Amino acid sequence: MYTRRLNHSVIPLAFVLVIWAALPVAAQVADRGAPPKIGAVRPLNLPALQSLTLGNGIPVSVMERHSAPLVELHLMYRCGTADDPDSKPGLASLTAAMMMEGAGARSALDLADAIDFLGARISVDASHHTTTVSLFTPVSRLDDALALLADIALRPTFPSAELERMRAERLTAMKQWKDQPRTIASVYCNRRVYGDAHPYGRPGIGNPKSLAAMRVEDIRAFHAQYINTANLNIIVAGDVASSALLSRLETYFGKLSKGPGSTPALPTVQQVKQRRIVIVDKPGAAQSEIRIVRVGPVRATPDYYALMVMNTLLGGSFSSRLNQNLREKNGYTYGARSSFAFRKGPGPFIAGAGVQTAVTDKALAEFMNELRAIREPASEEEILRAKNYVAYGYPQNFETVGGIAGEVEELVEHGLPSNYFSTFVPSILAVTADDVRRVAAQYVDPDAIEIIIVGDRKEIEYGVRALKLGDVKVISVEDALGYE
Repeated sequence: MYTRRLNHSVIPLAFVLVIWAALPVAAQVADRGAPPKIGAVRPLNLPALQSLTLGNGIPVSVMERHSAPLVELHLMYRCGTADDPDSKPGLASLTAAMMMEGAGARSALDLADAIDFLGARISVDASHHTTTVSLFTPVSRLDDALALLADIALRPTFPSAELERMRAERLTAMKQWKDQPRTIASVYCNRRVYGDAHPYGRPGIGNPKSLAAMRVEDIRAFHAQYINTANLNIIVAGDVASSALLSRLETYFGKLSKGPGSTPALPTVQQVKQRRIVIVDKPGAAQSEIRIVRVGPVRATPDYYALMVMNTLLGGSFSSRLNQNLREKNGYTYGARSSFAFRKGPGPFIAGAGVQTAVTDKALAEFMNELRAIREPASEEEILRAKNYVAYGYPQNFETVGGIAGEVEELVEHGLPSNYFSTFVPSILAVTADDVRRVAAQYVDPDAIEIIIVGDRKEIEYGVRALKLGDVKVISVEDALGYE
C-alpha cells in the first residue's frame, strides 16, 4: 500500500489564478520599506509578592506561580566574598563550595545521588554580598528536597579530603589563568581600581597563598559566624500555597535560634583621577584584551534607570554604539560592550573587547571616540530604542520560577520597594534625553579612566603610545595577577 503524491506541476494555471485573486490585496503586497511599528508596552502583571515571617523571625518572600508543578527556593544569607578576612581571601567562596561536599549523614557522592533521584537541583554560590543555597524541584518532591537543603545549609560536614581536592583544583585553575588573557584583564582591572585591600579588588576564589593556608577550622568558623539565621532570608517562587509552605519551612528552619549577625563595613574607594594606560605583556597573544574601567555608583543610586538606558545605548546591547562601531563598522572584534556592576558598594564601570592585535591602537581610539560622544546629546530615536530594548526585555526575567526567585532575591538584597517590579518599566520609559546626557557626563569620564590592555607588547606598544592618551606602563602577567 502506498500514498499517491500530488504532482503540483499539473495543477491548472487557471486554478492558481483563481486562488491568487481571492487573496486580500494586503496579502499580495507586503510593505518591506519600513520595520513594523512597535506597540505599546503592556503592563507586567505578576502574582502578589507575599512577605511572611517564621516563628523565629526569619523573613520569607513568596511569589506563587501555579502554571507548572515546580518550585524554586533560595536561602539567601547576607554574607559573601566581601566578608572575607583580609588574611584569608577566598574563604567565603571555599565555604560555599564545601557545603556541597557532604552534609548530615551523606558524603558528597551520596548527596549528589539523593539530589539526582529527586530530579532536583541544589547549588551554593557566594557573590560579593550574598551566599545563596538554591533549590529547584518538582513540587511533588518538595518535602524530601527540603530535608536535603536543610542538611546542606545547616549541617555541612566539611570533610578534609574534599578540601584538599578542592584546594588542588583551585590552585590549578589559578595557574591556568596565566594563559587566559581575558581572565588576566578581568583580575587586573579590579586590582588596579580597588587595590588588594578592598574586597572588590580581589578575585573571589582568593590567591595561591591564602588557598594554601586554608584549614577546615577556618571554614567551620566562617560558616558559624555568617551562614546563620541572623543573616538569612528565604525566597520562594512556584507552585506552592504560602500557608502550606510556611508550615513546611517551620519544620526545618523555624525552630532555630537567631545567631548574631555580622556584616563588616566596606573600605572606602577613591575615584580614578586621571587617564592611565597599562599594557600587560602577553607574548604571542592571539589578540588584545582592552578594558576601560573606573568606579561606578552603588545599586541604590537614584540614577539607576537613567544609567540602564544610557549604558544600553553605549555598550549594553548588540545594537549599541560600541558594538556597531567596533564590530559592524570596522570589524575589529566579535563584540564590544560596557556595563555597570551595581552592588552594595560602588561597583566598577567597565567597557571592553577582545580585538585583533594589528588594530589594537585603532580599536582603542574608537573606544575613546564613543566615550566622548556618549556625553553629547543623543537623538530621541536612539534613546527610544534603548528604552524599548530594556522595557520589552524585562518581562522575560519572570518566565521561569528560577528567574522569578532571582528577581525577588535582588529586591530583598537591596531593600527595593515592594512595587519595584510593577514600576520598573514605567521608570525606564520615563527616562529623558536630559537624564541620559546628565548621567553620561557624571559617570563616564574619558579623562579619568584606567586603560588596561593584555596583549603582545612588541606588536602593540608603539601604536598605543602614538595615540598620546597618557602615560603608558608595561607590566608582566605575574604582576597583573599578583602572584608568580
